[in-house]
Amino acid sequence: RICYCQHDSGAAVIQLQFLVNEGALVSALADDSVHLWNLRQKQPAILHTLKFNRERITFCHLPFQSKWLYIGTEKGNIHIVNVESFTLSGYVIMWNKAIELSSKSHPGPVVHISDNPMDEGKVGTFQRYPPLLQAIHSVAWHHEGKQFTCSHSDGTLTTWNVRVPAKPTITITPHGKQPKDGKKPEPCKPILKVEYKTTRAGDAFVVMSGGLSYDTGCRRSCLTVMHGKSTAVLEMDYPIVDFLTLCETPYPNDFQEPYAVVVLLEKDLVVIDLEQIGYPIFENPYPLSIHESPVTCVEYFADCPPELIPALYSVGSRQKRQGYSKKEWPISGGNWGQGTLSYPEIIVTGHADGSIKFWDASAIMLQVLYKLKTAKVFEKALKGGKEEKPSTEIVDEDPFAIQTLSWCPESRMLCVAGVSAHVIIYRFSKQEMTTEVLLEVRMQGELNDVDSPDPAGDHPPTPSTPVPPSSSRLFTACCLVCRVCRVWSAPLKQSPGYQVELVIQLVWVSGEPPQQITSLAVSSSDGLVVFGNSSGLAVVDYLQKSLLLNMSTSELYSPSDPYQRQPRSPRKTRQPSGGEGSMRSHFNVQLSRLRHGMFYLIYLFVFIFLAAKMSKKMSSPTEQKTGLGLTFRWVINQSYFPFLFQLYQSIHFHIIHHFSSLFVLSLYHPDAKDSSFSRSRSSSVTSIERESREAISSFHFSESFPRKTDSSPSPSLWLGTTQGTVLVLSLSLPPTGDQRLQQPVGVSSCGTLVRLKGGILTMAFLDSLGAVLPPSYEPWSEPNAPDEEKTRRRRPASPPPTQEGQDSQYAVVCSEKQAKVVGLPSQSCFFKHNITESSFVLRADVVQMAAGLCLACFCANGHIMTLSLPSLRPLLDVNYLPLTDMRIARTFCFSNLGQAMYLTSPTEIQRITYSQETCDNLQEMMGELFTPLETPEAPNRGFFKGLFGGGAQSLDREDLFGETAAGKASRSLAQHIPGPQGMEGMKGAASGVVGDLARARIALDERGQKLGELEDRTAAMMASADSFSKHAHDMMLKYKDKKWYQL
Repeated sequence: RICYCQHDSGAAVIQLQFLVNEGALVSALADDSVHLWNLRQKQPAILHTLKFNRERITFCHLPFQSKWLYIGTEKGNIHIVNVESFTLSGYVIMWNKAIELSSKSHPGPVVHISDNPMDEGKVGTFQRYPPLLQAIHSVAWHHEGKQFTCSHSDGTLTTWNVRVPAKPTITITPHGKQPKDGKKPEPCKPILKVEYKTTRAGDAFVVMSGGLSYDTGCRRSCLTVMHGKSTAVLEMDYPIVDFLTLCETPYPNDFQEPYAVVVLLEKDLVVIDLEQIGYPIFENPYPLSIHESPVTCVEYFADCPPELIPALYSVGSRQKRQGYSKKEWPISGGNWGQGTLSYPEIIVTGHADGSIKFWDASAIMLQVLYKLKTAKVFEKALKGGKEEKPSTEIVDEDPFAIQTLSWCPESRMLCVAGVSAHVIIYRFSKQEMTTEVLLEVRMQGELNDVDSPDPAGDHPPTPSTPVPPSSSRLFTACCLVCRVCRVWSAPLKQSPGYQVELVIQLVWVSGEPPQQITSLAVSSSDGLVVFGNSSGLAVVDYLQKSLLLNMSTSELYSPSDPYQRQPRSPRKTRQPSGGEGSMRSHFNVQLSRLRHGMFYLIYLFVFIFLAAKMSKKMSSPTEQKTGLGLTFRWVINQSYFPFLFQLYQSIHFHIIHHFSSLFVLSLYHPDAKDSSFSRSRSSSVTSIERESREAISSFHFSESFPRKTDSSPSPSLWLGTTQGTVLVLSLSLPPTGDQRLQQPVGVSSCGTLVRLKGGILTMAFLDSLGAVLPPSYEPWSEPNAPDEEKTRRRRPASPPPTQEGQDSQYAVVCSEKQAKVVGLPSQSCFFKHNITESSFVLRADVVQMAAGLCLACFCANGHIMTLSLPSLRPLLDVNYLPLTDMRIARTFCFSNLGQAMYLTSPTEIQRITYSQETCDNLQEMMGELFTPLETPEAPNRGFFKGLFGGGAQSLDREDLFGETAAGKASRSLAQHIPGPQGMEGMKGAASGVVGDLARARIALDERGQKLGELEDRTAAMMASADSFSKHAHDMMLKYKDKKWYQL
């Protein structure tokens, strides 16, 4: 997108009229105002505005190479506007003068205005006239000016001859059924617009929108192309707003020679090729909509490796869909900006259908590099396997929606988490790979000896102390049960690009659906992936395809930890209500439980009824008198029906489980204050409830000092919780090579490092000089290359050991309320800053600026703040955007070099900068809309047409509409408002030095070219004159002495 313009009034735009090759645009709005835009500057601006007071605007028409604009109104009148001065002419075409004297009814509002292509003195005004015919929607002229075609509200097309205005010469219903008995065809839907374009070589093209039969099953908007005897109906994905036929000539009185149709849809722009069979569409290089399905996750990466964009583009170019036109995109107006960013930028978007798109954001325009479909992994499993069914019921509409993702641009490792509690790990490869079918490996981790039966029933539960099927089982601790899937045994073809390395799926435990994954991280140098939710965390070694750690949050605290949280409440952990996604998923889970609980209750009543019937035949009369409940229990406890007793236990447990959760829902359902981002920490929520809601909120892999006694850095995993606690896990990795694939990885908890107010959002590490220490990574190499070509896996060199009593690293921790800088390995706090008291931070990142590091924060009250590192001094505090939509909170993210981005609407990404260097170059980066072109020559009238008056007739509109002949218009009719002036207008009209020089150079080249053409024409005319003089002299000498009768 080169520029973005918006009217201040916010009224709907009803029509646009370009001043062809003039760099100007006229817009008509629904509030009866007409605006003139200047497109010759980088940021278009309004030059003039006319606000009509007494009449409503319905249609506008600006003839080619004319300065007089026709404006039709709802009363049926037509007013004339001088585009140069943008003032009304005194000449008005009144409705009662445009109709016959015998007509007594008002013709209605003006729906179309156009010139006769062959006679500029004849202006056709078309209005809805209900007493005579069906309402007119649009009109198209034949280029000879002898006839025109109208589209009507009953789905008919009528062709009229200008010499026979009494009735149409041809009436057709393109999509109507033609009765055999000669009756009129059945009415169809209105034809909203029609265009009639002629060709020299063959039949004319008739393009129209609408007009389908009411019996047609197609509910989508369609575009119909009629060429000769063929009729093609092109179905569109979205409703059609307008369409325009592209022709070889701009002159309406010549053969148009159409070659494409531009169709504007509500959410897309489609260009159709008319010169190829089947009318294929052109591949659109400009993504008007950021998504084909709703965006659920956005990440922004600036200053990426330079070879990354070409690598993604190379594999993405092979994904091009078939059926596109072989020609290039036909729209080529405007110029790119002279200045661009010197570093590559990539935007990664996750979508509700499970797809992931990589976008090149280095220039002003976004370009799709590569698209990954994660749903392919689950398609067969979800359709064929019964055990996948429970996990899909968490989210009814989009089970594959992307929840969060972690991407390492240097190693190109990608880790994705979905709303169905699944994690997929991808490797990047430029080669096609044929692998095996997924092999399922189950691993269970249980807490507190709790029975966790497998929902599928294929594997027996882990032996544990039996728990009776009573309501006490509802309050058992929830654990993570992981199923790790890997590609193994049957053919599976994976195309170049991102290929599946590992699939991890959380399954149901004790009838409880898995909680959604709240945080995710991947380390290519360690070969590990970690993810967490409100229940705890799991660490998986994706090299060995094994589960290393599966713990609840409370188990991560060491026994001597001052912030230790022992499980003191039987209440089941719930997912925190931190955003729109978690609130919606929490409600979906509770709704699913209620639905299942109703089914179980029905089953119980049916079961009791059947059991009572059976008990009447097997029990004695005295036993029947004890009541239905006693009789029922007597029957199911007999050895005759052991399976009935098991079924009763299962039904009894699920009823208590599902209906008891409704009471828990009332405790954890967010109130109105929570939905308005005022997270209350009031005393009404007990400490036990707060502890039970603690979830993992962030991860960070680092080469650091997990313990105070460490003298040298070692691999470690740092994790933050929603209660503001930072915990550390020490990683013990085997040596690289074959030992790394055979020996296990050790993971041990080191307890709590620091505690802050609010949930932990981000963590980073600095060296002793204040430079950021990026997470260790393994440089990318082709994973499918031969063994002799593969580079050995090497971990980055560790920093030198620290001296006694000195800190060699600093840990930067930011929460929803404050930020701290902690020295390592001493674990002493050096700097502390309270970011906000009345609000809370939504997103925070440590970013690299041109002058150093800073901590960038976006608060719920709309403030963007930056803090220096490591001193945490405030550098910037701007009230940018008050948070009014959860979409902004979910998608806002920072990146290096002063860039930030968020989803401002369901279809638009807003990119902002807080870097002064980028702001200074912003004008140079912007492109130009207007590019002057040489206007083609007008069609030749021909000798005989000029002699006998058959060609196009010109009209001097100045003599008719000018102030001298027509006078001045009434001031009460419309108010003239000049465009914005002052510094803002000057800034919008001004452009950079580079742009001025470029335009001056282009103008100089054009001037030199035109002078050269003029010189050539002058020389040709002189040669022609000399030749004519020579021939005339020879003719004079030949016939000089001859008489008239000798000729």
